[in-house]
Amino acid sequence: MSYEGVTVVVTGADGFIGSHLAEALVARGASVTALCLYNSFDTHGWLDDVAPQTMSRMQRVRGDIRDAAFVRNLVRGHEVVFHLAALISIPHSYQSAQSYVDTNITGTLNVLNACNEAGVKRLVHTSTSEVYGSALTMPIAEEHPLQGQSPYSATKIGADMLAEAYARSFGTPVAILRPFNTFGPRQSERAVIPVIIRQMLDANCQTIKLGSLDTVRDFTFVDDTVEAFLAIGAAPEVRFGTPYNGGTGKAVRIGEVADLLAGIANCAKPLELEEARLRPSKSEVIALLADNSRLRSEVGWQPRIELSEGLARTVAWWRERLAQGRVRSGAGFLS
Repeated sequence: MSYEGVTVVVTGADGFIGSHLAEALVARGASVTALCLYNSFDTHGWLDDVAPQTMSRMQRVRGDIRDAAFVRNLVRGHEVVFHLAALISIPHSYQSAQSYVDTNITGTLNVLNACNEAGVKRLVHTSTSEVYGSALTMPIAEEHPLQGQSPYSATKIGADMLAEAYARSFGTPVAILRPFNTFGPRQSERAVIPVIIRQMLDANCQTIKLGSLDTVRDFTFVDDTVEAFLAIGAAPEVRFGTPYNGGTGKAVRIGEVADLLAGIANCAKPLELEEARLRPSKSEVIALLADNSRLRSEVGWQPRIELSEGLARTVAWWRERLAQGRVRSGAGFLS
């Protein structure tokens, strides 16, 4: 689909999915303003890894969605806003719940108000499958009850409800995309797949330390998630204030993912349970599996990259990073 000449804001463009989305929008001809969280290191997150020819066609802006006046100025003059900026680490949310409220709820409120004031044609708000909690029925349709099983998921539920309320109360043209577990290049070690891969490829790791191997997830490769954003951002018949699940409709145990990765990475290291990686028992989300029929039928999206291919592409990316010395053992990315 073409975004030729469309003026677009991407909040959270410095992050994993946001950086891929900003790249894809530039490739489709959009005029992209990429919001990166302000920092004192003169960096733009993952956008610093984007090809120079792409970066030259993108305006990078540093700021913070918690600043309402800043967000109003950012959004003004743009037609479409993709709102991805959020605090997303579930373990950290147990320790710093207030910061998640400030960013995920108040920040989203600021974006909604700014979009109303600016008269944008469409706002795409990013939800998460974590709002469903442990599945009561599977596959999970959008009507599934919302269950706040971590401070993170509770704040995302609050943000989703604000988006729904603004669509109902003010006619805000906000579409809600609810991605399931996205993976791929640039994802940090807060997520299970990069945790497994880095330990498999790192010569300093003798075992693969993991939390529960029995949880079930619906993993979507990042390119497919980006296509879901692009589709819902342009679909003519999308229902505002209504969530759309973005998942493959296929579920796999974490233990099975580890086995697949061991084959791809040619790794025979043993797996080791690490208690520190386990969530509190009542907070653990046991299973997530998307019913994606609404996104397929109303928006026209469908996943195209099989899990095995996505895993192989992610392992290849990690091999390159390690070969370049861009990762240090157990500590994520070097600047």
